[in-house]
Amino acid sequence: MINPRALIVLLLTITSRLQDASAFTLPMFQEQITMQRTAPSKTDGVEIELPDFDELFSRIQQVSPLAQVAISGETEKGGFSVAETYPSDLKWKTIENKKKSLVHKIEKIDDFQGLGCPIVRFKGSLEGPCVGEKFSQFVMDLDEREKWDPQIEEVSEIYPIYDYEAANLAMGVGRYGDCSKLGIGFCQTKSNFVVDGREQLTLCGVQDFPCGSCIIWGTELEEWHNHLFPEDRVPRTRAKSHLFSVTLVPTSPNTFDVEYILQLEVGGKIPSFLTTPILVETVKSMFKYAAKTFKNKEIMAPYLEEKEYEVSNSLLMTP
Repeated sequence: MINPRALIVLLLTITSRLQDASAFTLPMFQEQITMQRTAPSKTDGVEIELPDFDELFSRIQQVSPLAQVAISGETEKGGFSVAETYPSDLKWKTIENKKKSLVHKIEKIDDFQGLGCPIVRFKGSLEGPCVGEKFSQFVMDLDEREKWDPQIEEVSEIYPIYDYEAANLAMGVGRYGDCSKLGIGFCQTKSNFVVDGREQLTLCGVQDFPCGSCIIWGTELEEWHNHLFPEDRVPRTRAKSHLFSVTLVPTSPNTFDVEYILQLEVGGKIPSFLTTPILVETVKSMFKYAAKTFKNKEIMAPYLEEKEYEVSNSLLMTP
């Protein structure tokens, strides 16, 4: 006969492990002003609330094995080849699996975290130098974004952080690489045949690692941050990127692996089976544009020259 008390303990243990494996238990931001950590932006009087960075990067690593590779620095053995050795309890459903394609695998988990929308993961490999700064422009720069995203209308960094060192100190210096970009971004999209225009208010950043890897990340700000929306905007239905990350890991001097993660709540009452196919095709368009850009030696030359200068300059300054 099973001891009821022992059964309850067993069930609690299993539930706890499941929560550890598939649930985010800590808040990213603190609503109580006394508990918030902030840093000044480049706009007088505007403070940027910093998230719990341990929680943020824990979430990213939970859904992105390639991010684990970047943060651990184990890139000498490769990108995805190392990431595949990391265990995970998450149950991903494969949408596409084409080894010879630019995006060779697309997966999702429906209703991830009970938020009513799926989290989608894209894996691809590109030719060219691994330059996170350039890749981040595809998402954060309007001129670059509109070349692959026909729905984009506005995207801009409205409140960049005043001092990156403040972010690095809040993260724990070197713990999650070096923060080379951080700020609050504003985004609006056009209407299409499925949804009308949407808007977002997102905290985004870029982390660079000594091994040459990079993590581009973003998370939606909370409702109590709404006063940071541009005052002259025409309000639209709010969409929310609960979690966004792009991890780049070099696999040779001229190739790198990319893992793109997005959990987007479109807003309104539109079912995800209508919006997910559009999201998939849009992100695939980004990969195609990225592949063309990174192969272009003329476009990438300034970034390579900058890297060479940084290396030579650091050698000159070595004590």
